[in-house]
Amino acid sequence: MASYIERRKFLATLLGGAAAAWPLAARAQQPAMPVIGFLRSTSADASAELVVALRRGLTEAGYVEGQNIAIEYRWAENREGRLPTLAADLVRRQCAVIIAGGESAAHAAKAATATIPIVFATGDDPMKVGLVARLNRPGGNITGISFFNSADLESKQLELLREVVPKAAVIGVLVNPTAAAAESQERDARVAARALGLQILSLNAGSERDFDAAFAAFAQQGAGALLIAGHALFTGQRDRLVALAARYALPTIYGLREFVLAGGMMSYGGSLTEAYRQVGVYAARILKGEKSADLPVVLPTKYELVINLKTAKALGLQIPDRLLALADEVIE
Repeated sequence: MASYIERRKFLATLLGGAAAAWPLAARAQQPAMPVIGFLRSTSADASAELVVALRRGLTEAGYVEGQNIAIEYRWAENREGRLPTLAADLVRRQCAVIIAGGESAAHAAKAATATIPIVFATGDDPMKVGLVARLNRPGGNITGISFFNSADLESKQLELLREVVPKAAVIGVLVNPTAAAAESQERDARVAARALGLQILSLNAGSERDFDAAFAAFAQQGAGALLIAGHALFTGQRDRLVALAARYALPTIYGLREFVLAGGMMSYGGSLTEAYRQVGVYAARILKGEKSADLPVVLPTKYELVINLKTAKALGLQIPDRLLALADEVIE
């Protein structure tokens, strides 16, 4: 009888322990939450709106950070030399997708892996800078969104500047020489300026340490207005660039609305936040099984003109009524 009771106790303990352990085992068998890597050359603070747009795109496709996906963020803090190390870290983390913000980050991610899908957002022509071989079927493991891709963008920006500052014969152009697109940006600006009868003064700024000297040189050499070429470094440092344009009283056109929101005079180009929303959508499609090689590079279908009347007034400029009528947004 005693042995029977002891045997019953043993079985109860064994079964009870198994029942307690079963939920843990079941949880262990659940698929791991997919991880998206996010790589960008700027700081987190400078890219807060882009992260919001990215999450919006993911949410539209059914993915919510912290619920059914995780995002690993890597910020180079405007030191592009750190990008290869940060990209390699995301590869070691075995991310399901890597999102690369900007041309330099995209190249770093592409060099780090030939297997993990990469979705980029860039203001450059992805074919010109060597990110993809074709736009319609990129091939390989990389695709993405281009929000500037237009051969006549610089021409249109210079035309707009000339309307606002018709007496400016010399137009400054600020370019980041480390960018793969730097040569074509400068060349396109010179060709466009020649057609408009303008002279271009092109100067380089490869880091924020070069900004003060570049703006001083623009002023000393008689630039009557300024065009800032597209690059993630400039976008991340937009507050400082806008402040320098104000200090030297240089009417400036930018490629992104974000500069005008920061106090810049005027912008003409694609939408940065829309590009990052679309990046989120593409990343979600890849998580659901589509191949990056089959997803065409998305090009902007519309360019937006944004004008800051308060800044123009501070510069003593009158924005023509024609431009005000054409503007997508006027900040007063």
